[in-house]
Amino acid sequence: MQRLKFMGKLFLREPLWFKILAPAALLISIVFSSSLFSEYAYSQSVGKLATAVFFCIFGIKMRYNRRVSYVFYAFAALSLYLAWDRYDG
Repeated sequence: MQRLKFMGKLFLREPLWFKILAPAALLISIVFSSSLFSEYAYSQSVGKLATAVFFCIFGIKMRYNRRVSYVFYAFAALSLYLAWDRYDG
C-alpha cells in the first residue's frame, strides 16, 4: 500500500501537461482497441496512434536516461507504423 501512495505522490509532482496527456492517451488507446469499436474502420488505427503518443510522452519524461528514452521512442515508432498499417485509406 505504501508503494501505491509513493507512486501517487510522484504522479502528483509531474507537470500539468503530463497529468492530463498521459492518462488521456492511455484511456483512448484502451477504448479504441477494445472490441466495442471493432466494426469501425479507423478505431484500431486511432488506438495505436494514441499508444504511440503515450510512449512518446514517457520517452520525453525519461530523457535523462537515454537508453530507456530510446526504447520508448522505438515503441512509439513501432506503434506509428502499426497505426499506419491498420489505416484503410
